[in-house]
Amino acid sequence: MVGRDGAMIEAVIKSKPHKTSRIQVLASHFLPSSSSMASEKEAALAAASTPLDSPTIFDKIISKEIPANIVFEDEQVIAFRDINPQAPVHIVLIPKVKDGLSGLSKAEERHCEILGRLLYTAKLVAKQEGLDDGFRIVINDGPKGCQSVYHIHVHLLGGRQMNWPPG
Repeated sequence: MVGRDGAMIEAVIKSKPHKTSRIQVLASHFLPSSSSMASEKEAALAAASTPLDSPTIFDKIISKEIPANIVFEDEQVIAFRDINPQAPVHIVLIPKVKDGLSGLSKAEERHCEILGRLLYTAKLVAKQEGLDDGFRIVINDGPKGCQSVYHIHVHLLGGRQMNWPPG
């Protein structure tokens, strides 16, 4: 999409720098930052080559082997601030027990309870963070979904107007 159409959109934006127009707002939905996308893709491809049963950085956060800025924790879920935030509020929520749930595509019926718990906890954390005007939930899955840690996790993003489409 960014190819020829993207160049045309960029030309329109540059021709009207004095005022934010509807086309600029719409164009912002289609012109992602190429440098951040490249590093995310590289991380996802590297993670995909790691055995699914290997310990992840999230396992080390759960066991407190490495520090994290934890904002919520109960018996089932831990939530912490992302070290590379993509929004003013960017929190990662993970189940404490992986139980074979490396990504959403690996979910089985037995995972329904923890998946629901992750989403409900995201709602609680959003309220705690003051995201009363809205927020976004993201689950990346697999290399093409830019999943960089193979322990299912939910990204809670907020604190600014989100763009659409997200990808």
